[in-house]
Amino acid sequence: MEFKEGCGWKACYDEERNLFTAQRSGMGFYKLYEITKEIYDQLPDGANDCDVYELISEGRDLYMDVNDRCGPPYTIVFDDDYEKLCPWANVISSGKVWSDELIDAAVEIFESEKNNREQRRRKREERKKKD
Repeated sequence: MEFKEGCGWKACYDEERNLFTAQRSGMGFYKLYEITKEIYDQLPDGANDCDVYELISEGRDLYMDVNDRCGPPYTIVFDDDYEKLCPWANVISSGKVWSDELIDAAVEIFESEKNNREQRRRKREERKKKD
């Protein structure tokens, strides 16, 4: 695995799976993303989070934990495979995990989560078949 990192972020290129992932973290938040090669290539090693957050945020959300004192802490698991996709990450979880139904609704409603719609719809169909 090849890594790039800076203050508040880290990105990984997994050569075996040709997979690019990243994490961002700071006071009150922790996020994991699947990113593209193009995004990874643009990340300057050693940069601060404020210099790369827009670029990394273009990726697909995998996981998010929020504990910002503006409300109760919560965790959103956008992709159940986040641990397999990011085995290198030191995942932070400080709050209650949203239900699949709530995550599915948020992904359908919010334009910022459009990159997760196909994956969430597929998982929803798999859950329905099990019921």
